Amino acid sequence: MLTGRPHTREEILDHPLFLSIERQIALHLIGIYKRAPRLARLAASHQKWLLTQTLFAMHTGRDRGNPVSGLTAGRMMQVAKEFDLASKNTAASFLAELIAYKFLRDAPDETPDRRLRRLETTELSEEAMASWFQGHMACLDQLDGGNRAKLTADSPRLFHLAQPRAARALIQEPIWKEPRSSIGHFLWSDVGGLVLHDLISRLPNDTREHDRILLKGVSISEIANEFGISLTNLKRMFKKAETDNLLGWESPRNRGALWLSRIFIEDYFYWQSAKFAELDSAIHWAAGQIR
Repeated sequence: MLTGRPHTREEILDHPLFLSIERQIALHLIGIYKRAPRLARLAASHQKWLLTQTLFAMHTGRDRGNPVSGLTAGRMMQVAKEFDLASKNTAASFLAELIAYKFLRDAPDETPDRRLRRLETTELSEEAMASWFQGHMACLDQLDGGNRAKLTADSPRLFHLAQPRAARALIQEPIWKEPRSSIGHFLWSDVGGLVLHDLISRLPNDTREHDRILLKGVSISEIANEFGISLTNLKRMFKKAETDNLLGWESPRNRGALWLSRIFIEDYFYWQSAKFAELDSAIHWAAGQIR
C-alpha cells in the first residue's frame, strides 16, 4: 500500500529538500542521456518532451478490447494539434524519426482498417521511460520517506497506470506547458533541457538563501562537447539569459565563475514543481485503482 498522500505543488516547491531532489533528478536525467544519448536527445527540447510523453501515454493506455485504440500516427497528429503541442507535420516528422531510430515500431496488425498505422514503443524506449518515472518516484520519496519507488518497482502496473494520467495532466497544465521566459529559451531549444540539468546539478546547498549563486568550473565549450550541441547554439542560449541579467560571468569573455540569479533558479523550480505534483497525484491515484 502506498503511504502518505500526494503533495501539492506549493508544498513541493517550498519543501526544504526540494533543492536536493532537483539536483538528484538532474543527475538521474543526465544518466539516462549517457546510457541512451540518441533517445534522450529526442526528448531534450520541451516540445519533444511533450510529444514523447503523449505518444507513450497513448501506447500505454491502449484498450486491448478496442483494436483501433492506442498509438496510431493519425491519432498522434490529431492530439498534437488539439492540445497545441505541435503542428501535424511536426508530429509526423517526430514519429518518423522515432521509427527510424527504432524507438517506435509497427505493432502487429490487429485492426480491421488497414489505413490505420498502429505503433508501439520498443524495449529501449520502454526502459528509458520507466527509468525516468522511477527516478521521479525516488525523489518524491525523499520528501516524506515514502515508498513510491519500491512499490512501483514491485508492481510495474503502477507505472503503466500513472504515466498516462500524469502526461494528460501536464500537457494541459499552463505552468508546465508554458515555462516562464527566463528558462523558456533553453527549454524550447534542442538539448536545452540537458543544459539546465547540468547547471542545476551543480547548485550548492545554500542556493535558495542568495540572490546570486556562483558556479565554478562551468565551461560552455565543455557543456557543448558533453551534450553534442553546437557551440554557436549554446552561446546563443546563454547570451539571451545574460542580456536579461539572469546569469553571467565574473570576468569578460565568459571567464571566471558563472553566476545564476535567484529569479532564474526559482523560475526553474516553479516549473519543475508542477511536474512533481502531477506525478505524485498520478501515482497515488494509480495505487488507489489497484487497491
